[in-house]
Amino acid sequence: MDTHEIFMREAIRQAKIATDKDEVPVGAVIVHQNQMIAKAHNQVEMLKDPTAHAEMIAITQATNTLSCKWLHECSLYVTIEPCSMCAGALVLSRIQNIYFGAEDPKTGACGTVLNIAQHNHLNHKIEVHKGLLADECGFMISEFFQKKRKQGRDSFGHEN
Repeated sequence: MDTHEIFMREAIRQAKIATDKDEVPVGAVIVHQNQMIAKAHNQVEMLKDPTAHAEMIAITQATNTLSCKWLHECSLYVTIEPCSMCAGALVLSRIQNIYFGAEDPKTGACGTVLNIAQHNHLNHKIEVHKGLLADECGFMISEFFQKKRKQGRDSFGHEN
C-alpha cells in the first residue's frame, strides 16, 4: 500500500465514523511531512452547524497543531471533492495538495462544478489529485443517501 492510499484509508475510516453518527460520510486527513496532523469527519448534524464539514474541522486542527495559519507543505486527503466553502478555506489556508476520492457532481469545487482550488483570480492555487480510491469513497456516499431515501427522509432527517 502506498503512502497516499494509507492516508486516504484513514479518511475513509473517518467517513465511517460519520456514517455511524448519521452524518453524511465524509472524512478528511491533513498530512505534514508525512505525518497525520489532523483527522476529522462531518459533524454538521451533531453541532447543528452547516460549516462543520470534515475539511473545515481538519483545517482548524492542523493550524492549531502547527501553530500557524498557513498549511504550506501540507496535503489534504478527503473522501469526496470539497465544496465551494471548503475549497475556499483550503485556498485561504495555502494548503499545497488536495487528494480526493469521489467527484461531487452537485457541489464539487475542485474541478467538477467549479474550480475554486485552481482559480486564476485567487492568490493561491492548490495542486488537485482526484480519484484516489474513488469507487470506495463514492459507494459510501451513494449507499448513505440510498438508505436515507428508503427511510423516506432527506439528508437532513426531514420527511420527504
